[in-house]
Amino acid sequence: MIFRQLLHDDLGCASYLIGDEDAGVAAVVDPKLDIGEYLQLARFLGVHLEHILETHNHADHVSGHGRLASATGATIHIHREAAPGYEHEPFDDGWELELGDLTVRALHTPGHRPEHTAFALIDAHRSGEPWAVLTGDSLFVGDIARPDLAVDKAEGARGIFHSLNDKLMSLPDTCEVWPGHLGGSMCGGPGMDLKVSSTIGFERANQPLLQVEDEDDFVRRATSALRPQPPNFENIVALNRGPLAAQTVEAHPLTPRQVQQAERDGALVVDVRTELQFDEAHIPAAVCITALRGGFGSRLAWLAEPSQSLVLVGRDDDDARDAAELAAAVGLTGIAGYLSGGMTSWREEKQPVERVERLTVSELHERWEDDRDAIQLLDVRERDEWDEGHIPGSIHLPYHDLREPPDELDLQRPVAALCSSGQRAAVAASLLKRFGASDAIHVVEGGVPRWKREGWPVER
Repeated sequence: MIFRQLLHDDLGCASYLIGDEDAGVAAVVDPKLDIGEYLQLARFLGVHLEHILETHNHADHVSGHGRLASATGATIHIHREAAPGYEHEPFDDGWELELGDLTVRALHTPGHRPEHTAFALIDAHRSGEPWAVLTGDSLFVGDIARPDLAVDKAEGARGIFHSLNDKLMSLPDTCEVWPGHLGGSMCGGPGMDLKVSSTIGFERANQPLLQVEDEDDFVRRATSALRPQPPNFENIVALNRGPLAAQTVEAHPLTPRQVQQAERDGALVVDVRTELQFDEAHIPAAVCITALRGGFGSRLAWLAEPSQSLVLVGRDDDDARDAAELAAAVGLTGIAGYLSGGMTSWREEKQPVERVERLTVSELHERWEDDRDAIQLLDVRERDEWDEGHIPGSIHLPYHDLREPPDELDLQRPVAALCSSGQRAAVAASLLKRFGASDAIHVVEGGVPRWKREGWPVER
């Protein structure tokens, strides 16, 4: 039997290549947009990719099913209620697919979306019972799926309650859980773990929501702390429903002069280098979203409109091209181009640059203690993080809602953006510069959690 988990680290997505080596047949479950790994792995194992299985119409990333079907001729399978606009074979609850001695059984698990389906795996060489279940977006390691990306949140939560209790929790305790997402994905909550797998028994014993027997109580708990819906999830769902797209992303090199023209024409300039490199020198009005750490695609999707042109600036051309592929994975394909030669070419032509001041948490505290009115604090974490504790006198606005400066901010006075680690604060500080802040400050090497650990004042 063949079983391989493949990860899209930036988005926290997991896909699977499963099959039978002796029979020479395999399937891919929930393919990511970049299909190269599947093709390479199939060649290495000597199998044909004949089937593509989708757990649902994804809302957080663009599927690679169109590219993969074009490359291999594989048949796409998805639950009947998905009703996509591309050629496929629909299935219903209980449907089975034979891949040699491996049987894939469809378990309809609505809630996250009405069509959502998990896939139980049965290896005839081992047992007639499922040894593993690909849970998609229904059950994660340490968490369950959010219920509000397709239907009313209460309706979705009721669906998840029954899917968990009537389907997944009836599987053997020893059945392995292989989810569609790991920690960092927007499809779950803050409890979602970075572990790649678990078991039904362990999750039942250690997830509080799986121990709630009353449906109304479950709904209240599952919907009480939902974070904001990502702005482009409906666009991503529409792309995944079809028609199929097989083309790759095209990103063209641009000179500094062409970058300036693209910006005048309305393009958003996105600097994908590290936060430190951005703070030291960047193109005026550029936004800092590093592609060298996880979450680039999700953060970019919060700030860029689906139809907006993007200009990418990296350390070099490879950085920018990689970022273009990550952008496409969240449905952002309007790439006007990338700065050829990276930021070096901009500096060589003596084009104007701006910088962002950096303060460590300790340095911020010293300045704050000296004169609390001398510096404004903008806390750009999520609301639940803010409620857990924040610096007295700080202003709260999540970085992804920073479409314009808050009314309380005076852009002619110093303003420091802070979060929990410095990564979201980097985005916010760049946006403040874009809005015209004369002295935007990026708080680095930690944030409010570090402030709290030092025993300095916080409010709840």
